[in-house]
Amino acid sequence: MAPPNDPSNPQLNKLVPNTLEKYLALDNEKLSVKGVMVLSDVPSNVTFKPFHSITKSSDVPLPLLQRVQAHSHKGGFLGFKSQDPSDRLINSLGRFNGRDFLSIFRFKTWWSTQWVGTSGSDLQMESQWVLLDVPEIASYVIIIPVIEGSFRSALHPGTDGHVMICAESGSTQTKASSFDSIAYVHVSDNPYNIMKEAYSALRVHLNTFKLLEEKQVPSLVNKFGWCTWDAFYLTVEPAGVWQGVKEFSEGGFSPRFIIIDDGWQSANRDCDNPNEDTKYLALGGEQMTCRMHRLDEGEKFRKYKAGSLLGPDAPSFDVKKPKLLIHKGIEIEVATKERNKAVQTGVTDISGFDSKISKLRKELEEIFIAEKISTPGDGGCGNCSCKAENYGMKAFTSDLRTKFKSLDDIWVWHALCGAWGGVRPGTTDLNSKVVHCNVSPGLDGTMEDLAVVKIVEGGVGLVHPTQAEDLYDSMHSYLAEAGITGVKIDVIHTLEYLCEEYGGRVELAKAYYKGLSNSLKKNFNGSGIISSMQQCNDFFFLGTDQISMGRVGDDFWFQDPNGDPMGSYWLQGVHMIHCSYNSLWMGQFIQPDWDMFQSDHCCAKFHAGSRAICGGPVYVSDSLSGHDFNLLKQLVYPDGTIPKCHHYALPTRDCIFKNPLFDKKTILKIWNFNKYGGVIGAFNCQGAGWSSKEQRILGYPEAYKPMSSSVHVTDIEWDQNTEAAHMGEADEHLVYFNQAEKLQLISSKSDPIQITIQPSTFEIFSFVPVKKLGPGIKFAPVGLINMFNSGGTVEELKYFDSGAETSVKIDVKGGGDFLAYSSVSPKKCHLNGAEADFGWSTESKLTLNVPWIEEAGGISDVVFLF
Repeated sequence: MAPPNDPSNPQLNKLVPNTLEKYLALDNEKLSVKGVMVLSDVPSNVTFKPFHSITKSSDVPLPLLQRVQAHSHKGGFLGFKSQDPSDRLINSLGRFNGRDFLSIFRFKTWWSTQWVGTSGSDLQMESQWVLLDVPEIASYVIIIPVIEGSFRSALHPGTDGHVMICAESGSTQTKASSFDSIAYVHVSDNPYNIMKEAYSALRVHLNTFKLLEEKQVPSLVNKFGWCTWDAFYLTVEPAGVWQGVKEFSEGGFSPRFIIIDDGWQSANRDCDNPNEDTKYLALGGEQMTCRMHRLDEGEKFRKYKAGSLLGPDAPSFDVKKPKLLIHKGIEIEVATKERNKAVQTGVTDISGFDSKISKLRKELEEIFIAEKISTPGDGGCGNCSCKAENYGMKAFTSDLRTKFKSLDDIWVWHALCGAWGGVRPGTTDLNSKVVHCNVSPGLDGTMEDLAVVKIVEGGVGLVHPTQAEDLYDSMHSYLAEAGITGVKIDVIHTLEYLCEEYGGRVELAKAYYKGLSNSLKKNFNGSGIISSMQQCNDFFFLGTDQISMGRVGDDFWFQDPNGDPMGSYWLQGVHMIHCSYNSLWMGQFIQPDWDMFQSDHCCAKFHAGSRAICGGPVYVSDSLSGHDFNLLKQLVYPDGTIPKCHHYALPTRDCIFKNPLFDKKTILKIWNFNKYGGVIGAFNCQGAGWSSKEQRILGYPEAYKPMSSSVHVTDIEWDQNTEAAHMGEADEHLVYFNQAEKLQLISSKSDPIQITIQPSTFEIFSFVPVKKLGPGIKFAPVGLINMFNSGGTVEELKYFDSGAETSVKIDVKGGGDFLAYSSVSPKKCHLNGAEADFGWSTESKLTLNVPWIEEAGGISDVVFLF
């Protein structure tokens, strides 16, 4: 990626009107593109203005400005006027029926997913954009609600096909009655280009964020890691983290990064001693009303003593302990739900429920006390303010790096406001205040969410926005000094609940994101962050000036929290749909992160296949002793790096307006690039999805069955990568079926490959251009077929055809079974400078066993002589 712009020397560039034909027009209550109507019955109070009439100048880089300038005739802004000022205004933009659309909407405060339909009335609440298919002119039109002044906007469904826009400030103190540019409209003949062009235009127009191409991404994007969340939940502590890293190392996979998730902070409830951490927390949900009372690590980590786990007499760790605590926590959670259900149904005597819950809580405490959550060095600095290097997080990270040499990065979790419940007033030097939450009516159509319930219940200890940078710098500077190299920031969209007194959601967000960006630049090299629970346009338009990586899906759910036993299967397909479709727009701002999974889950292979070609980092959240190392070997090199694709995965063109979750016919296909080929993953995700009636994601068992589809080399969008474009023009391609272990030669004129995929399974197709060498010699390398992304293992490829000698030189990373297509058998093979045996069959399969050579970084030099 290009380095960030130098903010100290901005150049103000003027946007010159494009004289090319204008694509869009609003006349006679119709919004048309090249004369084709896309919205009818547009109200008279709605306006349309060309892009250049609204956006006059910008200090964005000149090449980006010129690119936007070249497409400016294809876009413009919608606005509207209302009679009375308000903090929340809703207006129709017109209506459409009988036209396919793809949209992204928020199904929770924090998370977005795709939705398709044919009418404005089919839209869901809080839609972030809608892409319309206009086959009459082989084009697409996108409508993107944006930010204007102190207002943000979203699309809502209307009656009779109307598309409603909702503009809201989030504060009754901030009102408006008219907008000139509350939604952006853009036209393109390519569904991938339209995303680039539209969000590049908004980059120039708003100038409040940067595109992914302008930023550095975190170094962990090419690596394998482990997150502690599903292994421990809130019971995470040093000895358990150590045990987890040790297990991976002994299994042959040293993580290059770890994320110490929620549970490490100094946090307590308002009813607790303000100077002590709340004890006996196990499951996620229990901590959501807790607030930070110190800005450093909690007691569990603060009492760690340097060297405690390095010596031969290091205390052992009971790997069963976290599961005992978690299972007891689940019992308490179930009993609590039963109690609440009884209350809702009118039961007046709930003493039996309370007695059961009390008994279970006592049993949980006894497990904690009996097991004495092992903190090596217990009895050290305790609750004092000791910052000595031989205690606490700094001592722990130092010991981890001493023991596990390949561990590059240690990150920790925190919420945007500090903890879930913010910062407890009066416990730090920061000016914090408990602010009660106001949930926008636009979120009424979203899924019931425990996090929202808890946050509304307890409010948030909000640090005054003028001290947002102090909050982040206080935490991050301490963590950086303690050996932490980055942060996963969660619960980001809490801010929209808290903005009444602070000028509204846009103004509060600007203050917080500015403070966060400055702290990232100062403490974590500007890029040490994964953003999470952030999937709303406010964040992307205001918070991504510095942030360059973020989650593009909901959490990995290993089972259905609502109790459907099949949820362990169908929820995994839902996750892949979130990630692939969200990447269409989020990938313009951030490197998409497909989240962790568990390698021993019943659908672990399904997840692994998608992570192999997603183009982002690969990390798991395995429980202790809960690893499938044979599966991980197909994803990760022994040195903890990964054969990463060169782009981020996106749905193929024929999936864009389809429903691969429960239409009972569509297979999700995603495409990506390797250095010397392309790849398509076909995943049967059918069996679950959003129910607009029940306002939740649920199973559709009638769709959970085998699906048939087709795959073709032209499904890969070769022109989306300048370095890959020539590969798509090859006369012939080799296709390797990773799961079926099959080779096939095709051309661009070949019939599509017909496939049938079983539920919760997949196939990965690697496409490699076939090179014609000497007379009768054709060659194409597949790579290591023991890896899911075989093509990603080919690091360098050179062909030599001088007449006297014809040869192929390949640098292969990894160890295992190398496969290539070769129309004739080579005369010789050299492996790392020495002649080596190889296999060749009349089916043109060329095979070679390649070793992992640690000293060479796992790269082998392979030469075939013809």
